[in-house]
Amino acid sequence: MSEPAITASHAPLGEPSRWVRHWTHLVAPGGAVLDVASGAGRHARWFAGHGHPVTALDCDAAALATMQDEPLITTLTADLEGAPWPLPDGVKFAAVVVTNYLHRPLFPCLLEALAPGGVLIYETFAHGNQTIGKPSNPAFLLTPGELLDTVRPRLRVVAFQDGFLAQPRPAYVQRTCAVLEAEPGLNGAQSDGQGATQALPPPCYELAG
Repeated sequence: MSEPAITASHAPLGEPSRWVRHWTHLVAPGGAVLDVASGAGRHARWFAGHGHPVTALDCDAAALATMQDEPLITTLTADLEGAPWPLPDGVKFAAVVVTNYLHRPLFPCLLEALAPGGVLIYETFAHGNQTIGKPSNPAFLLTPGELLDTVRPRLRVVAFQDGFLAQPRPAYVQRTCAVLEAEPGLNGAQSDGQGATQALPPPCYELAG
């Protein structure tokens, strides 16, 4: 029997990932958030608690039902691996969050779900984890640098890590925070209203300490 993917819905509800908390400040205030493979919603609840409307996707209807009384969270039961992408074309989010889940065919959908200025916060298991526990199936382990190579053609990578974590449990992980930058006008310049142009300031992504 093949090893199942490890997703948030297979883990007990706990504290939000430190990586997710670390980069929450980059998400536009009040911006809509998509939590993919949300499970019982540790990250959906985190963002809702910070005033963000959240759409939580997962195949586990029972886990999603635990969020039914959360006014800012909309849940959607969806087969993320055996069915078409469940959201309508054109629906965009200020942030897309994925943790402890990997289904490579979803990457284009995740990137398309970002609005201009939207933030992708992604963290999951990587090659090396097979030496210490599950998941050990290569289908669920990112190869060295894979996450960076996947997002960099379209997104501005603010942070990327690929290595070993001792806490909250030993694991090899890759994680990134990346932004779909809005298209600047006039190749990075803007008009002053009198026919002249001036350089736009560079985007400022505050690096939390």
